[in-house]
Amino acid sequence: MEQQLGVKTSQGLTTDEASKRLKKLGANMLEEGKQTPLWLVFLKQFQDFMVLVLLAATLVSGLLGEYVDAIAIMVIVLINGFIGFFQEQKAEKSLSKLKELSAPMANVKRDGRWMKIPSSEVVVGDVIRVSSGDRVSADIRLSKSSSLEMEESALTGESLPIAKHATAIKQEDLEPQDQNNMVFMGTLVTRGSGEGIVVGTGMSTAMGQIASLLVKTEQMATPLERRLAELGKILIIVALLLTAFVVVVGVYQGHPTYQMFLAGVSLAVAAIPEGLPAIVTVALSLGVQRMIRKKAIVRKLSAVETLGCASVICSDKTGTMTENQMTVKEIYVNDQTIHVTGEGYNPKGAFYLDNKQIKNPDINHVLLYGTLCNHASLLKRKGKWMIDGDPTEGALLAAARKAGISEDFTAQFTIVHEIPFDSDRKRMTVVVEDQNKKRFVVTKGAPDMLLPRTTFIADQSEKRPLRAKDQNQINREINQMADKALRTIAICVKEIGNDHPFNEALLEKDLTFVGLTGMIDPPRKEVKDAILECNNAGIKTVMITGDHVKTAQAIARDLHLMPKNGRVMEGHQLSHMTEEELSTIVEDVYVFARVTPEHKLKIVKAFQNKGHIVAMTGDGVNDAPAIKASDIGISMGQSGTDVAKEASSLILLDDNFATIKSAIYEGRNIYENIRKFIRYLLASNVGEILVMLFAMLLALPLPLIPVQILWVNLVTDGLPAMALGLDQAEDNVMKRKPRDPKEGVFARGLGFKIVSRGLLIGLITLIAFMMAYQGNPESLRYAQTIAFTTLVMAQLIHVFDCRSEHSVFARNPFQNLYLVGAVISSVLLLVIVIYLEPLQEVFHTVDLSLRDWIFILALSAIPTVFFGFSKK
Repeated sequence: MEQQLGVKTSQGLTTDEASKRLKKLGANMLEEGKQTPLWLVFLKQFQDFMVLVLLAATLVSGLLGEYVDAIAIMVIVLINGFIGFFQEQKAEKSLSKLKELSAPMANVKRDGRWMKIPSSEVVVGDVIRVSSGDRVSADIRLSKSSSLEMEESALTGESLPIAKHATAIKQEDLEPQDQNNMVFMGTLVTRGSGEGIVVGTGMSTAMGQIASLLVKTEQMATPLERRLAELGKILIIVALLLTAFVVVVGVYQGHPTYQMFLAGVSLAVAAIPEGLPAIVTVALSLGVQRMIRKKAIVRKLSAVETLGCASVICSDKTGTMTENQMTVKEIYVNDQTIHVTGEGYNPKGAFYLDNKQIKNPDINHVLLYGTLCNHASLLKRKGKWMIDGDPTEGALLAAARKAGISEDFTAQFTIVHEIPFDSDRKRMTVVVEDQNKKRFVVTKGAPDMLLPRTTFIADQSEKRPLRAKDQNQINREINQMADKALRTIAICVKEIGNDHPFNEALLEKDLTFVGLTGMIDPPRKEVKDAILECNNAGIKTVMITGDHVKTAQAIARDLHLMPKNGRVMEGHQLSHMTEEELSTIVEDVYVFARVTPEHKLKIVKAFQNKGHIVAMTGDGVNDAPAIKASDIGISMGQSGTDVAKEASSLILLDDNFATIKSAIYEGRNIYENIRKFIRYLLASNVGEILVMLFAMLLALPLPLIPVQILWVNLVTDGLPAMALGLDQAEDNVMKRKPRDPKEGVFARGLGFKIVSRGLLIGLITLIAFMMAYQGNPESLRYAQTIAFTTLVMAQLIHVFDCRSEHSVFARNPFQNLYLVGAVISSVLLLVIVIYLEPLQEVFHTVDLSLRDWIFILALSAIPTVFFGFSKK
């Protein structure tokens, strides 16, 4: 196999060779369906019902010889179409970037070292490693396997896991389900680990040949988008009724039927904020981009609005609330506690007993066994020590280097069998063979899992039976380490014969206790403030960990997570409780210790039963059910398995609890910004409808001609509304209680704000028109220009009022420079329409004097200033 594919499993491919193969064979991806052509996306902008009505009205205008009106309306519709097209393209690009970021990674060996690369860059001949929780990225012929089991239902339909091995199979032309020395693209590792050589990528894989099994994710509308779609239907009905009323009244009063028909259509277009869905999509996608910059990838847009409702965050401790940089601080061996100096993964440090530096062969035994039962690698990059692998194993490696145990020394031993660590077993076992062909078992893991399997204890390198007294002393030491927030790992050994069966139960029986290591994973500095902010925002933080209860308590107190009367619950208590029983006390619990991933699902449901919106973090395969069941499933970008990521709606790129807080902050702000531009657009539309309606009822001429209404609605309103979607959060966004998920779009007085502001905008526009018109038909064009300008300026001033729930004076107007720029752009467009001679004929405008502008601005400011002082 190595010769056929031109690769050595010990080195893997070189980077240059991999690049050549990638260019020759193409990306490791399954072909997707054809994308919608750009011209068709553009045409879809004109399939909206109201736009089609408008186009019909344009045709009527042309047939009646009103060519100026027809061309003007067509240009405005085209401008609106282009705006919608570019908005849709921006949203699509944002979503494609998300797909790239959340794409699975593969662990390959290149240039002799293991590295993670995007699955799309895997090539034939790559040496690849898979472990529990991974989604396999290509077809792989196994060269090594350890308790490896695969879930291949996506390929074969078989739901039960299939055991895999590295032994050659002589029979040819087997179906995939019978090729037990192969793992296939798209299948899932449920247990164990393995290594092998990639033999097929992309469409050359077994999955690629069964294209019908490729499942494409449908783009679902978020709850907010669905509510806005329902709102749109209501607005259409209201708009059509109002339009019909205005047309009938206008015709009754003697206005030309054609003019009233066009005015009615324009009003209908004005009443329906057809730009709203596009702006919502863009606001969501831009918000998602901001979250990415803050290290949070949103996989499901619905999570953005759900984040604002979160009332409980159930977070893992290790790596999320803590640094995930373990350091061995104490070693318990021969009834003595040895203190270890040094920080992080730097292999510089020493061992002290009673403040005296010592060298003890028994310490070396503990650390040698910890190094053999280990998958991590200690690396130095850019002058900084780091690890590739599990932080706990990395800490043991660093401590071993402090004791002088080098890689050359450990290379004398060969691993002949392995039982991998998993979150249920909480231990890992290897069978090791030394240079003399003698075999022994090394097991490391949680003390409470190993001590029941231990019969002997190493005493001054001699083995003797483990007595109750010894066990009590070990437990006391465990408790003392836990009180110092140290995580404890027990290490046990057993000599076996070469014919000993590799049976899990037999290998992990009658072990000899060698020693105990206590390591610390310090809390992240930023987490304490993040927990406080969440608390102020009405969000409860709950710590979930597999660690010892005292370790968890110590960290929780250090982070100010747990109040004095807060409860701690252990896994064994959870196991004996029903969901209903847990629901009665769950709100008093702040720390869940010694829990398994299966317990997480029970915790989620208990909080949900109490009406909470729950965010749940996880990284393992067994975390997936709880992540999926929670309202906001959160997976770890660095330590998380592909299964956990697929089940989640949010991925933390830095595995940091503070990033969850930042995501909630952004989620709340995105929702508030959507409310802001709904408020702005609908208040503006209410003003436009009412000025026309009031003029009809008062038997006045039309204050606005159809093309002016269209200009205001399709061009002038769009830019400021978009800029509101980029508005910064208000100072109190993380001081409010979580939003009720059942809350309607018009909750918290938004409906009153829309109607009251719209009413006043409509009234002052009508007043401006009447004062300019004064019953003189010759001044009608001048009066319509005044009304048109007053309406636009009133809306552009009102947009700054929409930035705050309280008052326009509550925020600095120059804080949002996008909005300032949008308003200036809209004013410039208005000035062009008023003063540019060719456009004066199209938009029925005349030049305005400085006095006119002072009059317009004074009137336009009334709605915003009035409600700014009333604060309603």
